[in-house]
Order: sequence, then C-alpha cells, then structure tokens
Amino acid sequence: MKKSGRTRAETIAAEWGLRLAGVVAALILSALVLLVLGVSPFRVAWIILSAAFGSPSGISGVLSLWMPLLLCAAGLLFTFSAGMWNIGIEGQIAIGAVVATGTILLLRDVLPPAAVLPLAALGGMLGGALWALLVGLLRLYGNVNEIFGGLGLNFLADGLILYLVKGPWGQPGRSATSGMEPFPPALWLPALPSWSIGPWQVPALNVSPIELLLGLMAIVAVALALRGTHFGLRLKAIGKNLRSAFLLGVSTTRHLLVSFALCGALAGLAGWMLVVGPNTRHQLLPQISSGIGFLAILVVLLVSLNAWWALPVTFFFAAIAKGSSLRPTMELGLDSAVGGVIQGLLVLFILLAQGLQNRFLQREGG
Repeated sequence: MKKSGRTRAETIAAEWGLRLAGVVAALILSALVLLVLGVSPFRVAWIILSAAFGSPSGISGVLSLWMPLLLCAAGLLFTFSAGMWNIGIEGQIAIGAVVATGTILLLRDVLPPAAVLPLAALGGMLGGALWALLVGLLRLYGNVNEIFGGLGLNFLADGLILYLVKGPWGQPGRSATSGMEPFPPALWLPALPSWSIGPWQVPALNVSPIELLLGLMAIVAVALALRGTHFGLRLKAIGKNLRSAFLLGVSTTRHLLVSFALCGALAGLAGWMLVVGPNTRHQLLPQISSGIGFLAILVVLLVSLNAWWALPVTFFFAAIAKGSSLRPTMELGLDSAVGGVIQGLLVLFILLAQGLQNRFLQREGG
C-alpha cells in the first residue's frame, strides 16, 4: 500500500525552501549582471538602500509610492482570486485621477478644501470602478478576454488624459508633458509634521497620514474579506473553477462584476493620491500611474494571493523603485532601470519556484 506522503509540516517546509531558493537565485543572477557591468553588487545595494532610507526625502518617496502600490495590489487580490487577469488596472488608476481632478476643478470654488478632497476621492473611486466594470462587461457579455479588453481601455484612458492636458485642462503655450496647472497647497493632502519622542526628534515627512491610513485599512479589509466572508470564499471558488462554482449555485456574473468594481475603486483611489498627495506634482499628467498598476500585478503574482504578504512585498518594491531612480545613475553610471531588472528577476525566479512547488504537490498527491 502506498504511503500518504509527507506530513503537513514537511510540505510547508518544502514550499518555503523552494521560495527561498528562488530569492537566492534571483539575487545571485542580479549580482552577476552587475558584475558584468563592472560594478560591485554590494555597492549598488548600499546606494539603493541609502537613497531610499538615508534621508527624510528618500523615506517620503518610498512611502508615497508604497501607498498607491498597496491599494492597487489590494484591489487586484479581488480579481485575481476570481481568476481574472485585470491588466486594465493602469487605465483604472488613470481614470480615477481624471475624475478626481475633474471633481476638484468643479468644486474648488464652491466648497472648502476639507470637503473637496474627500469628494474628489469618492469621485476617483467611482471613476475607477466604472472603468473596471467595462472590462468585466466586455469579458462576460462581449466574450472579450479581460487581458485584451483591459489593455485597450488602458490606451483609451491614456488618450483621454492627453486630450485633457493638451486641451481644456492644459496650460496655454505648454506641452502636454507639462500637465495641467498644479493645484494650490490648500488642495494637497496634509503632510506628516516633525515630532519628538523624548530626546529623539522625528523629522517631517512629505507623505500624508491620510495616505498611510487608507492604504493600510484597504489591505486589512481585503485580507479579512477574502479569508473570513462568504464573498471571499465564493470568489476563490470561481477562480478555481468557474463552471463548477456556477453549477453549485454561486452567482458568478455578479461576483465577477463586484470584484472588478472593487478593484477599480481602489485603483481610482490610488489615482486620487497621485494627484493630491503631498509628494506628487499636484496635477494631472500623461502616464500618471508610472507603471504602478503593472508593478502591483507582479506583487500579487509573487504573494500567491496572500494579502498579508502584500504589505512587505509592496514596501520592498517601493524601496527598490525609489532607491534606484537617481543615485545609482549619478554615482555609478547605471541606468535607473537597474531596480526594475532586480524586481523582474525576483518575480521570475519566485514564480518558477511556485511552479516547481505546484508540480511537487501534484506528484505528492498523485
């Protein structure tokens, strides 16, 4: 008689061993790439870390990128749990920024800033949700794969921003890349002030506590929804097998559309942050998302739909992205894309480890 296989503890240890091996392999290959380029991997790592955390401006940059990235990852956990590749999240961020900007322009002379900013946030969430629903409707009723539908809507959103900043919302005599006229400081989110803890002085950071609170609340809410509610369990059932979930009585259409709407709402909130955050340019710009949505997709793939792991992984990616944006280029003559190379290798090798892990589990179960 065949033995049942490994114990639960042994299986978990094997899974984490494969993931750790993937991280180590990615770091080794990254180091080899840097050595080929003629620079020390340890020096690059030190420069990236010191650029990200060595000054209040660096820390502010990391935190201001971390929050919209965390919001997008939180939203994608809904659609990916349901088996939907929401590649259109970039467009949902952009439309959220557009609707938030339009709300501010419409209300800034009518209401005080304390009322305009939350209304703009709600507008951004509504815009992102509706844009995401278009992807879901195309998928369910137009038989358009969500990847292709999302990519098409991304281009449409980018085109809309270009039209707005070159036309009705643009600055006369300025190029589209300059964006629209920046909002006054009264319409920015408040930044963290300096404060003291006994003899220690904590410097002011150019990031808003409202951003931090919203991002952390979102990921906690998503984690609880996916693990502790019937809605989350049904989404996962749909993601495992859409037809079986339907035959078992799950309203698949409604759940899929709700997952797209929730993802789009969080992406739209991220778009609002990119417009009114204290560490932004406080204006609508072409390509305003700067690839945050695509980076969030990598995060969700990396964490295997585990919302709690999205917290440290998004923080790590934000630190690498901000830390590699300028100083390695200046001090070592490297392109700022070196951070993207490291991130890409990490994702590639960890996904490879997950593939080996799935194959290992299938063999154990077979």
